[in-house]
Amino acid sequence: AKASMEKLGIWPIVVPIRGGTDGARLSYMGLPCPNLCTGGHNFHGKYEFIPVDSLQKTAEILVEIGKQFAALAE
Repeated sequence: AKASMEKLGIWPIVVPIRGGTDGARLSYMGLPCPNLCTGGHNFHGKYEFIPVDSLQKTAEILVEIGKQFAALAE
């Protein structure tokens, strides 16, 4: 995920997170689980929103991840 983001000119902030999600629990147990962005702002707040441009960029990240896995299968 990080390599795909960097290829698209996005420099992710990589830090472990804690919380009640399955991914956080698995990360705590030693299995890295990337928490990919959605491009949203003000999460869990009254004014939570996601700009269309951010959704588009997230889609581009997912496509790039798929391309990288496809290249590994060749």
